[in-house]
Amino acid sequence: MNTESPGAPPLFVPSDAESSRCVAFLRKVNKKYGLALDSYCDLYRWSTDHIDSFWDTVWDDVAIVGYKGQSVVDKNTLPAANPPWFSEARINWAENMLTCRSADKFALIQATEPTPECPNPPHQRVTYADLYAMVADLVSALLMLDLKPGDRVASYSSNCIENVIACLAATAIGCIWVSAAADFGTQGVLERFEQVQPRVIFAVDAVVYNGKVHHHLPKLQSLLSGLSERCSLNPVVIVIESAMNTYTWDTDWVSWGTFISKGKSSSLGRTSEGEIDWCRQSFDWPLWILFSSGTTGRPKPIVHRAGGMLLQAKKEFVICADLRPEDVFFYYTTTGWMMWNFLVSGLSVGCTLVLYDGSPLRDPSYLWHLVDELQISIFGTSAKYLDQLSRMGYKPRDHHNLTCLRHIYSTGSPLGHALFDYVYEHIHPNVLLASITGGTDICSLFAGMCSALPVHRGEIQCRMLGMAIETFTHEGRNCQASEAGELVCVRPFPCMPIGFWPLPGFGTDESVKAAAERFRLSYFAEYKDVWYHGDHVLITPSQHGNGGGLIMLGRSDGVLNPGGIRFGSSEIYNVLETCFSFSEERNANDTIEDALVVAQSIDGGTDERVILFVKLCDKRALSIEMEQKIRSEIRSRRSPRHVPARIIQVDDIPYTLNGKRVEIPVKKIINGAQISSVNSATLRNPECLVQFADIGEMLRKEAMKC
Repeated sequence: MNTESPGAPPLFVPSDAESSRCVAFLRKVNKKYGLALDSYCDLYRWSTDHIDSFWDTVWDDVAIVGYKGQSVVDKNTLPAANPPWFSEARINWAENMLTCRSADKFALIQATEPTPECPNPPHQRVTYADLYAMVADLVSALLMLDLKPGDRVASYSSNCIENVIACLAATAIGCIWVSAAADFGTQGVLERFEQVQPRVIFAVDAVVYNGKVHHHLPKLQSLLSGLSERCSLNPVVIVIESAMNTYTWDTDWVSWGTFISKGKSSSLGRTSEGEIDWCRQSFDWPLWILFSSGTTGRPKPIVHRAGGMLLQAKKEFVICADLRPEDVFFYYTTTGWMMWNFLVSGLSVGCTLVLYDGSPLRDPSYLWHLVDELQISIFGTSAKYLDQLSRMGYKPRDHHNLTCLRHIYSTGSPLGHALFDYVYEHIHPNVLLASITGGTDICSLFAGMCSALPVHRGEIQCRMLGMAIETFTHEGRNCQASEAGELVCVRPFPCMPIGFWPLPGFGTDESVKAAAERFRLSYFAEYKDVWYHGDHVLITPSQHGNGGGLIMLGRSDGVLNPGGIRFGSSEIYNVLETCFSFSEERNANDTIEDALVVAQSIDGGTDERVILFVKLCDKRALSIEMEQKIRSEIRSRRSPRHVPARIIQVDDIPYTLNGKRVEIPVKKIINGAQISSVNSATLRNPECLVQFADIGEMLRKEAMKC
């Protein structure tokens, strides 16, 4: 909670607010509609009261390439109706990413973490002209496979230039992009890809992390075997080559170089003028599928509409953030996090994007060397990275110039007050520090940056234009001033997902109906007709005309978030069920009867650690060997980030009367809540909570010593 008074001086005040794109947009709205809006607060209120006029004006202001038509949206509908947007429009997302064709301007710069074998890896650079040419060649190659609009094209790759090209080429022809990070375990990727059944998979042969080369082809082979066994899927595989691979290829796989050369020689998908023949579809055409963390089952396949992703990103970058073609934009992200999609959308501005493959902290100076070397002006990261950097005692300002920096973005978890101080004292004293929030569900922002507004300690600057977010009490009423509540959105917004996969026309009637119901339960079951986002927040009193900032108080559900990496508890449960459930073939000493996984708040609330509780058969003791086996399986089948900080044996696991594991009450108890705060009448075995309370006291004492 923010304890500072509303009058506390800001940490940063823009020197040129009146010349910002946000103020220019306000003036344009005033002129077009005969208004007298005078502040960001005024503009925000107008944008959420008149969503049709606002988004129509945004389209023109940010110069969307395509046909707009006359219709915008039915402004009288509620979010639960998920109304169509710009129903007459025809656009292509990739076309809007490649409006710049300069042969002198770099579009992408790829940096790779050094290793002992390669201490000074050269950066790879691609101009906008080269990027366009390579996308055109890959478009041709994909069309040789007889791909059609709506087919899924997937990536199991690192953050490399080829991955961006693959995304642009796939979406250029109307295919739907699906991505999983190379550090994901194959079981987690299988759970995602088997739901959407891609026809093509792009994959790297190796990745670098923590100064080591990690071979990727064995994981790729395991994924392909699983897809073949589970759903008889045998996609075309394109391998992005490196000089690091030592593993033998499958004879059916095709190298990136060979594939793109075939496309270049055939020149499919071109107009008579030799341009890419962009597949313009409706505004609501599916662009990509992102996956939820999988708390209550398999990860949810969230389908995002092309027009919504384009219009929202252009609004955020051009109007709110004031990104410019001369900016160099970096975000530390994997390809499995929505911040990769966020970063790639920066191509629409014509700026230079910096991609990085490797550890951000093995050498804490490395990313800041990149800032100076590449003149990075927009630096994106996570709150956990800043926290770890501060704990290491590393002060970038003492070792680097950093005068090129304009903005620093932080997301993944709330940015604590002390980290605001750290950034301004030890990184840059005059930079726009923007804590931003939105997430995979909308693949964009509900609240975040504005170049026309000050930065206040511990707060997100503002609610984003056009996003009518409010806070509700548990009973569904609007929160009072200074009352924390659940983040909701009460008006339709264009970046709302179309639904969960499969959409109508892409599956059986039964599977489509089930996906639609799963979508409704995810976002519209908590409150009638309004979007429930699952974040507990406080909207602060308006300061300097910002309409109120936001303080993030945590997730409302049981999503685990260690180090800013979100994942669901079911990802842990699935490993335990696969590897340690009872079977005739398995030794009884290697079985787990039941388990519960929750997060414990640490580091003053700036981070979490994963605590796994296990119940063993016959109450035998948890051995060191068993602990090691559990950690090993979770690491190999998921990722190192999924490995629990503590594995603790308990006598019983609490369940509700209707047979559901009780995660949230246990999480609250181990973080200090009283047992009396839990409604025992809803539990099948409430007596077992006493043991969790005792363990929680021990864990909190342990965390204080760290």
